[in-house]
Amino acid sequence: MSENATFPGEKIAAIEEYEAGYNAFDDGDMVRAATIGKKDIDKTTRTANIKHPKDLSIPKVGDIVIGTVAAVMSSMIAVSIDYINGNPTTSKVECVCSTRNIRKRNIALVNDIAKLKILNHLNGTIHATINEPNLGILFTKCRKCGEKVVPMRDAIKCTECSWIDERKLSTDFGKSDFVKLRE
Repeated sequence: MSENATFPGEKIAAIEEYEAGYNAFDDGDMVRAATIGKKDIDKTTRTANIKHPKDLSIPKVGDIVIGTVAAVMSSMIAVSIDYINGNPTTSKVECVCSTRNIRKRNIALVNDIAKLKILNHLNGTIHATINEPNLGILFTKCRKCGEKVVPMRDAIKCTECSWIDERKLSTDFGKSDFVKLRE
């Protein structure tokens, strides 16, 4: 490989000299590569970027992402990103979302479709939030029988078995076009 080639996690610049740009992240000490590619240091904007031949989709701070919940833990969920700002992505990058301050028993379940906002990139991990009203679960099914659910105030109710369950629902729950792909 050429001398400009980088691997994920490789140091590409000091944060005192350059900011993390496209396909790069700040680990608190250094700017590091988030993907394989060629190092591109822009001296006019003072940013360190990585150019990838197949242009991976890594969301930036403030982007709205939609993805499938991959794991649910006691104080966070992991989401595999499928859409960034409404555009589909095939990179299958994951982000984590803290659920510590949300007063619900079940924020999400595995395979729910969630809408999140990217907060930051820290230590090679993409962090997101679900705390705004338009963010939350866009699509889910009944945890008991797997049938369709309808929103009911701040919960969901199964149309088949009448099971009622809590979720952190988005104001867009059930309104998005891509939801029909999962039904």
